Amino acid sequence: MVDTDYETTDVVICGCGPTGAMLSTYLGRMSIPHVVIEKEPEITTDPRGIALDEDGIRALQGAGIYDRLYSDIGTCMHKFKFIGGTDKVLDKKAFLEMDYGTTEGGTGHVGFICHKQPILEKHLRTAMTSSSFCQLQTNATMIDMREEGEHVYSQYRDAQGKVHNLKSRFLVGADGKTGFTRKSFMEPLGIRMEQAHQCFYDETWVALNWEISLPTERTHPDFPLWKLGYTPQEVYDLFFPESFRLIQDITFPDDCIRVLRSRPFRFAARSCNRWSHSRVILCGDAAHVFPPFGGQGIASGFRDAISLAWRLVLLCRRKPSTKPSNHEQVLSAWYIERKQQLERSLASTIANGQFVTEGNPLKIFLRDWSLYFLHFIPTWRRDLRLGRRKEGMVPYKYSPGLPFNPAHKGGTFLRQVYCKPIGKSGDVLFSDDIIFEKEKKGLFQLLVYLKNVNELTAAREAVSRIEETSNGEIPYSEVTYLVGKLEMESRVLTQDTYSVYRLATAEEFAGSHLCRGRPKPEYYDPHQLGKALGGTKFVLIRADRVVYAACDNASQLEKEVREAVAYLRA
Repeated sequence: MVDTDYETTDVVICGCGPTGAMLSTYLGRMSIPHVVIEKEPEITTDPRGIALDEDGIRALQGAGIYDRLYSDIGTCMHKFKFIGGTDKVLDKKAFLEMDYGTTEGGTGHVGFICHKQPILEKHLRTAMTSSSFCQLQTNATMIDMREEGEHVYSQYRDAQGKVHNLKSRFLVGADGKTGFTRKSFMEPLGIRMEQAHQCFYDETWVALNWEISLPTERTHPDFPLWKLGYTPQEVYDLFFPESFRLIQDITFPDDCIRVLRSRPFRFAARSCNRWSHSRVILCGDAAHVFPPFGGQGIASGFRDAISLAWRLVLLCRRKPSTKPSNHEQVLSAWYIERKQQLERSLASTIANGQFVTEGNPLKIFLRDWSLYFLHFIPTWRRDLRLGRRKEGMVPYKYSPGLPFNPAHKGGTFLRQVYCKPIGKSGDVLFSDDIIFEKEKKGLFQLLVYLKNVNELTAAREAVSRIEETSNGEIPYSEVTYLVGKLEMESRVLTQDTYSVYRLATAEEFAGSHLCRGRPKPEYYDPHQLGKALGGTKFVLIRADRVVYAACDNASQLEKEVREAVAYLRA
């Protein structure tokens, strides 16, 4: 078959679950043509995932759907209470309580939301298909793929049985743990799913999804609550309150409960030995699976997608060359980084799981009493309340080939703060939304963090040649300036304040539209970004919100920019 028989694109994504849709959205925002192949005709209505952590919330914000987050997708999960014993009582004192309704994790968001996955996927698909660079094919089945030279050739069959041929520079398998990409293409090449942890617990559980209808006096005339004046809705609210758990048999009419899904699953922590082979890549559940104790399944897929997206953009923007491509090094660096974060997520998931499943009476006794005494120590009490957030935003550990400079704070995750434009009235904004504004095209962005606005003129002069130094990779017009002050004196606002912002307070955020539907930002520290930067002024940031390097002066910045450009241009 000749190449003219193939439809050509830059990237093919196999699977349009949360991970595939997130990857597509970010590729579309960065103008990379791609085709998404999804075997289901519509979004799966099973509400599989229910929890999403603050990294996942930040990813949805970056996808441009924050405005739908609390109005349609989900609500904040506040306190996680762990109670012991086998008695069927919910109001007993918890041996451990974590508060994820506060804003202390470094992202500007609450710790967790409880979401409706089909609704989440609906808004992600709306975001991805709004881009002219995305072509979504639903009710389509991938039937073949092969690598040849600098391309991947794949075939899919549509709903009418017609076979289509695709030629792409890369193919990403985001089609789940039993998907075609890993099972049919990767496993014969020696890529396999391996146990990632000596599991503390190995049992089969059953996941149930119910559709519950309301009983009425006509359908259930003998139901006793009608005599007490209850309405059908009040009956439902009584049996299924906001924080209900089915810990004992219920007397709600069972013919009003329809089982939508009853599926066994094993608790497992597994990860592939490699996540890519040449130009074919595994992402999300196709590369790793989590036990369901920490709300990390979807969030980890989102992290995969965001950190992979800019690397695919980097590789696709390069023009064909006679020099050997370094795409394998770029992709292996991606999954080496991701495996580090995966291990941290797994550690917190396993810790939660041990609380839930521990059955040894002696261990339970020691756990409960040790936690009881730790609550008397203020710093420990705060750490216990923070849960997995107590460690903060843990940086990547450097190894050769990873794209950051550890000597200059590289590998750390950029803290997100609230801000407002200087010199004009305006709404409170998230710092990500100004640094990575949709119209910006640079894969690396430059943030200039100023102690006060009087440093602005000198800072503009210091970065005036950034576009020339970076060979156009970092346009001067895309530089963002953030002043680490919560208020400005009117006399200093006579300068050019284009793309200049100041920090906003928790109170300003609470009064803005961004706080609608979520709790006020309790314990939020507006100066957390400056503290994390340690006084450095110039911050070079990757598109996945990871710091490449933070510098004190213009000469140091020029050196780091040249090294970053060497990586981008290879």
